Amino acid sequence: MKTMTKKNTDHRILTLERYLTYRLSILSKRVSGRIAETYGDEFAISVTEWRIMAVLAEYLDISADEVSNKTRIEKSILSRAISKLLNRNLLNREINPADKRRSMLKHSKTGQSIYDEIVPIAYDMEKELLNCFNAEETEAPSKLVDRLYEHARQLGD
Repeated sequence: MKTMTKKNTDHRILTLERYLTYRLSILSKRVSGRIAETYGDEFAISVTEWRIMAVLAEYLDISADEVSNKTRIEKSILSRAISKLLNRNLLNREINPADKRRSMLKHSKTGQSIYDEIVPIAYDMEKELLNCFNAEETEAPSKLVDRLYEHARQLGD
């Protein structure tokens, strides 16, 4: 078996395990995976579908394009997820009376009920994730992520 060693060169080496964007990506995948297990097992909803439902709760009667802009989910993936939610009668799609070319999405009664069940679970999961911090540190991650998010937007998202 070949032993793996680090290269000894004059070039700068990127230590992936310490590279912030890689670490954020891995953290996101771990947390999303845990969320997917919970929502998937109990509600048969994927992380993408949950994000759509969350955006629709916050922004009433918005279009799929607006959901895409808010979630940063690729349009083809978003379209498939919306179709699944519509087929399961968790969402309703209505034509915008002011612009007949535009359709608006919103929770169905069943979709709203499932959303209302998931929200406390989501908050509990977030609380559990943050319980490694003391009371003083608890707000820091959110504030730092907000600053990084805004800075990345200014750099050209």
